[in-house]
Amino acid sequence: MEQINGVRKFRLARSILERGFYSTTAYWVDGMMVDTGCAYTVRELVTSLKGYQVDRIVNTHSHEDHIAGNAALQNIYGADVLAHPMALPVLADPKKRQPLRLYQQLMWGYPTPSWGKAIGDFVETDHHRFEVIHTPGHSSDHICLYEPDERWLFSGDLFVGGRDRALRADYNIWLIITSLKKVAALDIRILFPGSGTVRQNPRDAIIGKIEYLKELGERILALYRQGLSYVQIRRKLLGPEMLIAYFTLGHFNGKNLVRSYIEDRPDRKEPIPCS
Repeated sequence: MEQINGVRKFRLARSILERGFYSTTAYWVDGMMVDTGCAYTVRELVTSLKGYQVDRIVNTHSHEDHIAGNAALQNIYGADVLAHPMALPVLADPKKRQPLRLYQQLMWGYPTPSWGKAIGDFVETDHHRFEVIHTPGHSSDHICLYEPDERWLFSGDLFVGGRDRALRADYNIWLIITSLKKVAALDIRILFPGSGTVRQNPRDAIIGKIEYLKELGERILALYRQGLSYVQIRRKLLGPEMLIAYFTLGHFNGKNLVRSYIEDRPDRKEPIPCS
């Protein structure tokens, strides 16, 4: 836990042999929770929130590591849960609407169903008014919250630092780039991401990420037009698969990144050959 300019940060992860793996982050600000972590951290989150009031919960998206504390906090505080309309069926029935692969069950587990409402264009707390920004790509229901007076952005999983070498099978890299451009136009003083690495004045980091992703896309498409397969492109530009590709049984890998650049591009017209 950490206090940052009136925002309480909770970094959450399942512990195996006393070591946390694949952490996510929830935030409390002015009676509002932004995300609630995974099933394995609900009890600790509830304990850590003793003495705090939770009037509402906003889910940045419906992935299992961001929504699992909803039900417990609803039961304790009577909090409203707000999310993009596309997220609501997942909140209500996670097992049916969003079946998990083995690695997801191991690291995050199935959330308890919760009852949500469609979020509007703004969310107001006692002292803040947050703009709701639809930022698809990581998921179709992904949103960010922007507080213009404080210049805060709660970005969920839209922005992750570093240079991407892999992608999950259901992500869309071009929508991620478009959504990053959308938030890059904002005046942001503090970025509160789902990864937990809070950044001051993050515009240069966001712009740098956009430029890297655009340049990588240009190189991938150039090699594709030369006739290289997805695997050949991945080997040439991204190197060997990362360990996460094997742990997720290929659900998160470099080939998916190449595939999304080629198959998800907005101007694609020609059929995609077997690759």
